[in-house]
Amino acid sequence: MSDAALGLTMLALIVIVIMMGFPTAFTLMGLGMMFGFIAFYDPAQSWTDNRVFDLMVERTYGAMNNDVLISIPLFVLMGYVMERGALVDKMFYSIQLAFRRVPASLAVATLIVCTFWGIASGLVGAVVVLMGVIAFSPMLKAGYDVRLASGVITAGGTLGILIPPSVMIIVYAAVAGQSVVKLYASAMFPGFFLSFLYLVYIVGWAVIEPKIAPRLPESEQTIPVSDWVRKFQQAYSRNMLIGLLAALVTPGKALAIESNGRRLSYVAVWRNFLAALFPVLFAAATLWGIWWYAVIHPLTDIRQEASVAQKQAVPAASAPAAPLVSPDKPQELGQGATESDSETSAQEPQSVEQVGSPELLKQSAAAPVEAGPPTEFYIWFWIVVAATALVLLWYYWKLEAEAFELLKLLIASVMPLGILTIVVLAVILFGITTATESAGIGAAGAYLLALQGGQFDWERLKQTVFLTAKTTAMVCWLFIGSALFSGVFAILGGQQLVETWVLSLNMTPVQFMILSQAIIFLLGWPLEWTEIIVIFVPIFLPLLKHFDIDPILWGTLVFVNLQAAFLSPPVAMSAFYLKGVSPKHVTLNQIFAGMMPYMLIVILCMVIMYLWPGMTLWLPNYLYGAG
Repeated sequence: MSDAALGLTMLALIVIVIMMGFPTAFTLMGLGMMFGFIAFYDPAQSWTDNRVFDLMVERTYGAMNNDVLISIPLFVLMGYVMERGALVDKMFYSIQLAFRRVPASLAVATLIVCTFWGIASGLVGAVVVLMGVIAFSPMLKAGYDVRLASGVITAGGTLGILIPPSVMIIVYAAVAGQSVVKLYASAMFPGFFLSFLYLVYIVGWAVIEPKIAPRLPESEQTIPVSDWVRKFQQAYSRNMLIGLLAALVTPGKALAIESNGRRLSYVAVWRNFLAALFPVLFAAATLWGIWWYAVIHPLTDIRQEASVAQKQAVPAASAPAAPLVSPDKPQELGQGATESDSETSAQEPQSVEQVGSPELLKQSAAAPVEAGPPTEFYIWFWIVVAATALVLLWYYWKLEAEAFELLKLLIASVMPLGILTIVVLAVILFGITTATESAGIGAAGAYLLALQGGQFDWERLKQTVFLTAKTTAMVCWLFIGSALFSGVFAILGGQQLVETWVLSLNMTPVQFMILSQAIIFLLGWPLEWTEIIVIFVPIFLPLLKHFDIDPILWGTLVFVNLQAAFLSPPVAMSAFYLKGVSPKHVTLNQIFAGMMPYMLIVILCMVIMYLWPGMTLWLPNYLYGAG
């Protein structure tokens, strides 16, 4: 058997053996060692001198020397701390009350919580199991269709591997040699857009067929109002903002209010007043942050660069002209570049073509954010400011007792996790910290939130550390196995054979893009995303340059594509996670039936991403440049 045939046999065996249930990491290492021993076998040498042992050591060292992998245990620790901290119950309750008038409100609340919780944890199994315990039974008791209830939990739970910070993106970055921050920026909009498509499907199905999601009884839609709030309204005004503002000026009647044996204090009035102002404070902080980053920050950098250039220009103008240097003499320090050097430096490498978006090719290598916003930015910014102001005016006009209590519930349950998520993502995307440092910030913030929740004890701390070590060890062994496997596969000529076959088909970039994504989609049925990323993605990566396909765009399409790996039977790990915590009368076939429409939504999202690549590439190009 030829070496190329051995390589293809090796590739086919890995799929068969993994489907039989053998551990992926040790299967990769075992096949790599066996076929590598055959590839390097020399009858004239002792079996101990086989070079496959040298290859194993080199590949192991190379895989573990990858700095990108350091952030994995910290992000995993962040996710497990969030899961063990029991912070989801209040969030689900408050979001369900906020969307109580929307069709299929329990399913909508479940999807929103899955999206937020997936961002914070990034662990599909943890999110599916947790939401299965919290939301599945309430939806079934409310009369929801099993397909709707199971589909929203399984599909929403997989969003954690797509929306940053995601372990899958880190693994792809390490395999493909791409920037983690660029991949995070590219996956941001597609991740939320896919969640939005799920939301449209859920609400649309409930509107067309109301019996699948009956409206909750009025008793479950009523927001509990504290006794002191009722008395406060009688003393001041039905509008809580006006009443609290009046109580700060004339606190006499407020301090006389007694509830549950305690009088209302002036400090409590201030706290509730700040809680009432939270929407306007949050909107103002968000808009100011956008204005600062888009307008003020670039101007500061331009002024600093101009100042430095001016200081350097003064001594350069006063310095005598540099003498000509003969080729035999070494160039003196400070001498300008020669003509040939100038020509060489002027020849910059062309950026990789982004398939389907020729307008993005016209961008310069510098990040547009450094040049300041265009005129359209100011127009749209002030339109958004005006619209936000109108929405806030309408909201505060309707801010009565129930709305005020709901606001306080949302602040207590959603705000801590929201702030932590925003901080973790912002420090990465804006270049304040590296991905590893951001992961450390997220893990520390997760510990603080869990301690503040009051249910995080020493036993749960030990569980989080043990599970983090277990998951990290699995990822490390997986990388070692994949490094050895891919090395032997390349030595046997398997990679070259695949490339030769693909190039002989004379496909266009569009055809190759469709073919590669279709293969990954089909591989998602029997395999998980880890096997696909570390085994099959490296086979496609060398071909991207030939077809002028941006690896950032292609990789983001892969991330969305791999959502189907958790939703496609027979493996469909999300279904098995949910089945483990679901009532006995819920069958696995019902869960599968609920998941199937979401696979079609994943395909629709990929089509839209391809037709409109700016959704994927605009943010990384704007923040870091198109080069």
